Amino acid sequence: MNELINFFKILSDETRLRIVSLLAAEDLCVCEICGALELSQPKVSKHLSKMRDKGFVDTEKKEQYVFYKLKLEDETIVKIIEEIDKNAKNYPLLQSDRDKLDDKDKYLKECNLNYISQLK
Repeated sequence: MNELINFFKILSDETRLRIVSLLAAEDLCVCEICGALELSQPKVSKHLSKMRDKGFVDTEKKEQYVFYKLKLEDETIVKIIEEIDKNAKNYPLLQSDRDKLDDKDKYLKECNLNYISQLK
């Protein structure tokens, strides 16, 4: 029961709901999420950290990027996420976020340029 309560607390924040919607579609790195949501990296990272602490996202490092994916074990929560995923087109903001993922390669390139400039 606590997992379900914690999940609804996570979804009660608009930014985290938008992140869940994006991650329901595919695994993403912070740069891609920031680009799609048009939010700063610190803000997105703060929300992802909270979601990871509650056990709803997992990470996988690929090169210099950390990719996030949903980590769902409760069947009820899985069904809720599937419904959000299936119906994202009915919510203009969620659909707009997903449409922006078409530019995710651009977000990765920008992130890579920032990374390279930090090394100099």
